[in-house]
Amino acid sequence: MYDEDDLLPIAALQHLAFCERQCALIYIEQVWADNSLTVSGAQLHDKAHEAGSETRGGVRSVRDMALRSLSLGLIGKADLVEFHVESDDSRPFWEAPQPVTTGASPPVPVEYKHGKPKPTRCDEVQVCAQGLCLEEMMGLPVPHGFLYYGKTHHRHRVEFDAGLRAETRRLAERLHQLVKSGVTPPAVAQAGCRSCSLADLCLPKAPRAASRYLARAIEQAINDEGTDE
Repeated sequence: MYDEDDLLPIAALQHLAFCERQCALIYIEQVWADNSLTVSGAQLHDKAHEAGSETRGGVRSVRDMALRSLSLGLIGKADLVEFHVESDDSRPFWEAPQPVTTGASPPVPVEYKHGKPKPTRCDEVQVCAQGLCLEEMMGLPVPHGFLYYGKTHHRHRVEFDAGLRAETRRLAERLHQLVKSGVTPPAVAQAGCRSCSLADLCLPKAPRAASRYLARAIEQAINDEGTDE
């Protein structure tokens, strides 16, 4: 179990799953930069939070809901959590006077993302972490959640199966190790660098270019030495 002072942002798991160096730049070195993708994503989140909470069609929608897990050491907010209301009481079950029972409807976290589904599971890890937080907070199983993508205008259902839960817990532990170490991993160029807003600060191609420059300089120095003899 983690202390309150040790809690780290749920959103950091998505950055960590995408790239450890990006995660370290943001959460260790406090570096950030926007590009068109991050700006569009922020606008989508702002729009998702505007409506507040409401009940419609038997579903109670709670936006910008605070989440926490002491077992994972995570804290943050869910863009949207949906509860199926089983009575005429418009309040969600955790605000109602009766205690929570095993028959209560499980909460469903919904995370809003700009763009479209990714080939990796980095977004799925983030919404799964929200589900694990809800389970710990409310004592109810949360079997699945959704990712809503702004480019496709479609919800992608995410099953919180054993594999995804294990990966989410592993990344939560790794996140704490990384932040505690205070060490930013070296830059490694990869396909995702093209869409990363920190590419100009990270300089993923610089180490390779520097090593080539150094190798050429050493070779030139050896050749010059041979010529002088």
